[in-house]
Amino acid sequence: MRRDFASCIVTVLCVAVVLFFPSTRAAGQENSDKHEPQGVNPAGGGVPAVSLKHLEAKTSGPTPRTADGKPDLSAVWGPGLNMGNIAVNLKPGDQLPLQPWALKLTQDRATPEAKRKDPKPNCLPDGVPREDPFPYKIVQTPKLIVFLLEGNVHSYRQIFMDGSGHPTDDLEPSYYGDSRGHWEGDTLVVDTIGFNDKTWFDGTGHPHTEKLHVIERYRRPDLANLEFEVTIDDPGAYTKPFTIYGHSPLLLNTDLMEYWCVENAAQDLIHIVGDSK
Repeated sequence: MRRDFASCIVTVLCVAVVLFFPSTRAAGQENSDKHEPQGVNPAGGGVPAVSLKHLEAKTSGPTPRTADGKPDLSAVWGPGLNMGNIAVNLKPGDQLPLQPWALKLTQDRATPEAKRKDPKPNCLPDGVPREDPFPYKIVQTPKLIVFLLEGNVHSYRQIFMDGSGHPTDDLEPSYYGDSRGHWEGDTLVVDTIGFNDKTWFDGTGHPHTEKLHVIERYRRPDLANLEFEVTIDDPGAYTKPFTIYGHSPLLLNTDLMEYWCVENAAQDLIHIVGDSK
């Protein structure tokens, strides 16, 4: 049976400068493919890691394809980005092109009091490109691709593949925005606008505005790997666009598990710690 994640997280948070991801086991759920915390991601500012190595495909093979010849991205995938600090996912040597006000806000969010206001541990959606250290599933059809997210609020993203464009009026800002996709050869390109400004990019607290425009490019070069890059353009908070890079391993003999952030958020928020000034 899955161990109670919240109790494990408390131990990690007591010794690290972190933002944690509250969780709870599914009552009565017994499964050998446990998604349990295993220490701390060394590159992620203390973000709790989840050991999924035993579920990763040990061998690969050719890229599976759909009936129309497109790469089939449908599968359960491991997390592909390190979200303790989004800068970890930049190319070596690159830096986040923060505007002065965005840099100051990020610095102000380093205190324990500020970190408790992070939307993620308050059980609000992650937004894009933020990820949880848990699996996600892609369901692919010719006209719609859906990302099902195990972590946080157990949410989902819809990517419309029907050739329609973004709505030209009444596009109300939302956590995941409005996503439209198309294929460029074997690369899935996802264009998303219409974000609200309520999410943080990462546990460090990097902000964005409603001007955010995200373009994701997904490639499945073989059976066992999903590679992607995310170009972020937000002229409200950054001086120029920047790109982060990720890789998700194929997970076998598992599926998404039940996860209800809200059951533990209230009691565990007090354990968040940060950089005191």
